[in-house]
Amino acid sequence: MKNMQNKTLRQIKVGHTAKIAKVSGEGALKRRIQEMGLIKGTEVYVRKVAPLGDPIEVSVRGYELSLRKSDADLIEVDNI
Repeated sequence: MKNMQNKTLRQIKVGHTAKIAKVSGEGALKRRIQEMGLIKGTEVYVRKVAPLGDPIEVSVRGYELSLRKSDADLIEVDNI
């Protein structure tokens, strides 16, 4: 049985891969996140986190992407 409480992308440690379970948020913010390729089912590798924790650098669909902590909190993931 799966753990019903998903982590957010912000909680994934550097060097780990996760699979997107859900993108929260509304309107333009949610659309912007999805337009960057962060949609349900996509695998995301956490490459780096800045010294103060913001931004977070991830690899997704063959390119690198930097996300604010607040945006990473809107992305629920499952560890793989």
